[in-house]
Amino acid sequence: MTVVLFMILAIYSISIGILIYGFTKVNTINYTGLKPKTKFSIIVPFRNEAENLPILLNSISQLDYPTEMFKVILVDDESEEEYQVQDTKYEVCIVKNIRISNSPKKDAIVTAMQIVNTPWIVTTDADCTVTKNWLLTLDNYIQLHDTSMIAGAVTYNCTNSFLHHFQQLDLTSLQGATIGSFGIKKGFMCNGANFAYTKSFFQKLNGFQGNDSIASGDDVFLLQKAIAQFPEKVHYLKSENTIVHTKPLDNWDSLFDQRVRWASKTSSYQSSFGKALGLIVFGGNSVIVVGCGLWVVGCVPYKNLLFLFLVKFSIDTILLYKSNQFLTTNKMRFLVLSSLLYPFFSTAVALYSLFGKYEWKGRKF
Repeated sequence: MTVVLFMILAIYSISIGILIYGFTKVNTINYTGLKPKTKFSIIVPFRNEAENLPILLNSISQLDYPTEMFKVILVDDESEEEYQVQDTKYEVCIVKNIRISNSPKKDAIVTAMQIVNTPWIVTTDADCTVTKNWLLTLDNYIQLHDTSMIAGAVTYNCTNSFLHHFQQLDLTSLQGATIGSFGIKKGFMCNGANFAYTKSFFQKLNGFQGNDSIASGDDVFLLQKAIAQFPEKVHYLKSENTIVHTKPLDNWDSLFDQRVRWASKTSSYQSSFGKALGLIVFGGNSVIVVGCGLWVVGCVPYKNLLFLFLVKFSIDTILLYKSNQFLTTNKMRFLVLSSLLYPFFSTAVALYSLFGKYEWKGRKF
């Protein structure tokens, strides 16, 4: 049995090693020297976000970009209280979400599309903030590259709590895997909090048709559909100027539900690479969980279990370190403790996502 665990971990380590290599192949681009030419519509689906929206809108007001060249479309997904926008120096409009599928967020984007009159769309979330050169760097990249879809990075604004830093390390690993997969030309994942594409490209892909029965995945499924049909048009913009910051969750129940929602999409991936990597990552985490169980019943010596953990910890830390260097100036805190807990948390999320329900924005799915 120990040999099997070592073989699974070897496959996992090689896979993470390939992602680390891919990460180094994606160049960091922060160029902003060109005069702005691209007009954007920023789509923000929201539900009961009266506390967060003013913070997002304030960060948008700080953008170093001509206000006449972008507008914000807020899509209200049945909030309990109607949100009123204060005066802004740029155009903001609020529309009611028109529900036609099982996915509120996809419906919100489709609803916004009806009034989009700009070539490019950028999606983000209500609990995010953007950097001042976000649109300017996107614009410069678009001018210099033949692209129709651009994925970007997302990170957390953390306090000093273990829960927040646990989430940060988890998201950092996902961002590292995302960038690494693009570096080996196997992109399969992105984050809707920082995702841009042209309206014409969205229409050419028939939008979310084919996956609108799945509650989440407004980002990943659209990306995978695009890569399957027009891989040369889909790019990753690795730029510190375009990193979007979001808020971590404040309790473990909400975190578990969120990660179940994310994991529930994996079985519906169009990308065979994404499915295979998901299975390999599940296997790598399960090795530690199963190894602990076998150690408890005396089937695996503790030295073997310690070796398994150290191998996994070492390869994970390399990817985390490289990703963290790009995403934030903060140090990786609680790394060892998080690495001990994560295999159990991740395995539980993966297994529960196969048959369990989760809550999202006050609704059960």
